[in-house]
Amino acid sequence: MRVFDTNPLMRSAVGFDNLVRMLDNATRLNGDGGYPPYDIEKVGNDDYRVTMAVAGFTEDELDVTVKDDVLVISGRAQKTEAAEGETLAPQPVYLHRGIAKRAFERRFHLADTIKVTGAALENGLLHVSLVREVPEERKPRQIPINGTGAKVIDHATA
Repeated sequence: MRVFDTNPLMRSAVGFDNLVRMLDNATRLNGDGGYPPYDIEKVGNDDYRVTMAVAGFTEDELDVTVKDDVLVISGRAQKTEAAEGETLAPQPVYLHRGIAKRAFERRFHLADTIKVTGAALENGLLHVSLVREVPEERKPRQIPINGTGAKVIDHATA
């Protein structure tokens, strides 16, 4: 496997301490084989959506959390237990099992301006909605030379 020298990148970047770690993770082979598959879509100027194929999972078996700018989506298949005096339906005997329902955890590192606004499970697809909220002080602005005020530039065109 190739080793990339990231030192030239760090010479011109300030405050990107996680960059090297993220590059290492991106170049490493992923042991889970890409399960479950997912899409990341841009659905508007500042709106995004992560769609993950979670066939066979119920809402109770899925967990969507955000902590320290990391979106974590995990799934755990729950075993059903019979209450006292109750019998469970017999478990199916599979001749071929092509729909995997195994535990998983996917992590997405979010920029500090990306906020998770909601999640919905529909037809075996989990949709997680995201929006980019740029605070006023972080928007690009033009600084006049020998002037008195700064003019805010529309961040969509910058």
